[in-house]
Amino acid sequence: MVTWAEFKRFSLDNKVKTLYEHGTFVMAIRYYRYKVNLYMLGNNYLEVFINHKHASIEKITLLDRQHSRMKFYSDQIKLPAL
Repeated sequence: MVTWAEFKRFSLDNKVKTLYEHGTFVMAIRYYRYKVNLYMLGNNYLEVFINHKHASIEKITLLDRQHSRMKFYSDQIKLPAL
């Protein structure tokens, strides 16, 4: 399985390909101008930020469990403790 250290060095295209082939979609939220898709890859939760007006992925990051966005996720699902 790909580690976060390896994954974050991938190009955006390779990140998308890896998530599509090996990740598991968990849920989606709306956050300001983004649709944010939450995926699980190995033991990591990753956020895919999609600018829906431009139909483009702008970034893929490791889930920051301290961010205020967590309330949007926790309203809908219970994420396991790390």
